[in-house]
Amino acid sequence: MHDIIADVSAETSADGFAAAQMLERLRGGDVRALARAVSVVEDASPLAAELLLACKKFAGSALRVGVTGPPGAGKSTLVDQMVQWLRADGQNVGVVAVDPSSPYTGGALLGDRIRMQGFAGDAGVYIRSMASRGALGGLARTAADVCAVIEAAGRQTIVIETVGVGQDEVDVIGLADVTVLVLVPGMGDEVQSLKAGVMEVADIFVVNKSDRRGAELVEAEVLAMQGLVAERGGWVPPVIRTVATNGEGVSELMEAVRQCAAEKRGMRLLAGTRPGMTVAQVGGTRMHDLRLDHLGVAVKSIATARGFYEALGLAVSHEETVEYERVKTAMLPLGESRIELLEATEEDSTIGRFLAKRGEGLHHVAVHVPEVDAMFAKLTAQGIRLASDAVRVGAGGHRYFFVHPASTGGVLLEIVGDASVDHKGGN
Repeated sequence: MHDIIADVSAETSADGFAAAQMLERLRGGDVRALARAVSVVEDASPLAAELLLACKKFAGSALRVGVTGPPGAGKSTLVDQMVQWLRADGQNVGVVAVDPSSPYTGGALLGDRIRMQGFAGDAGVYIRSMASRGALGGLARTAADVCAVIEAAGRQTIVIETVGVGQDEVDVIGLADVTVLVLVPGMGDEVQSLKAGVMEVADIFVVNKSDRRGAELVEAEVLAMQGLVAERGGWVPPVIRTVATNGEGVSELMEAVRQCAAEKRGMRLLAGTRPGMTVAQVGGTRMHDLRLDHLGVAVKSIATARGFYEALGLAVSHEETVEYERVKTAMLPLGESRIELLEATEEDSTIGRFLAKRGEGLHHVAVHVPEVDAMFAKLTAQGIRLASDAVRVGAGGHRYFFVHPASTGGVLLEIVGDASVDHKGGN
């Protein structure tokens, strides 16, 4: 019995060492190591579990864009144009193309040998064709694991192209940050048949081959069904026309992808989620437990600025100087939220530098969470870029930390918890 345990332990240690070596090589940009690692997880070899565990720390570092739609919509050509746009933008890209399976070999019918040949010598583009192998939903069963490995390799964007889908094949929504549904003129009743599935989960609608007759009709049909997707936060899925054969409309599409990603990433940041996780409850925090705490406004003088807000009908409820941040604050309650005026006490402070560079204006948005320490630990573990190295005590004794704008779509976000026990006792 002891020998069996020793053998298993030795095997596990060996797999862990091999996985660490493989991860180090693919993190260093070794394309052959990346290809090998993808094969390991796709084939579910004994090393796969250790490798995926090692890759987990890099989860959430890449933007995943799902491209789906019916057969013949021109998805592959559009993906080719999207990758060209991303490369021109200086990004390293991964492509996971899920194709129908061969009835003879079980492999992909349309492999990367015959698709996207223009990137054959470009190390900045890694393409993997995967056979669906009978899996429903438009994706292969190991697609999520393959994306995790490509993400760990440092690819900044991963484009996931599904098999042509029908109304019930919506698995891509659980894997992608942004889902693009490609439609074409001449579909007729097919748009209606799709609406019960992917029409409801698409973040962006693309009318490809829009130089054909009927493009206006497809766009009108999609707009008429926008009620199906209207209740999804503040994002209303746009309808974009493209001609993939010449790249027309691709820039507009990619800008929409970025805008959608920024908005959805902000929502997932607050909820602590990744694609495929429900927003209802993750890590003990429910969305209804989150609320807007305040808006932080940088001003040159609180005494001067408060005049406007008082004329508006607001009143300062609390003033305080936060020595650590070298800032003077004034809180003005506004319904269930507040406006926080921020005046620098030193020029070489965060607010002082902000005012010197940008002038007066909105500095940050603050969201209240029930457990600020738990949220700090969660975001740190998920690799979210923070602008604070620890949870600190700020105005009113409230505990807080900041999330870097690079992780929130360009907005400095403050995560605020309840006042510390000591401060409450002092009151």
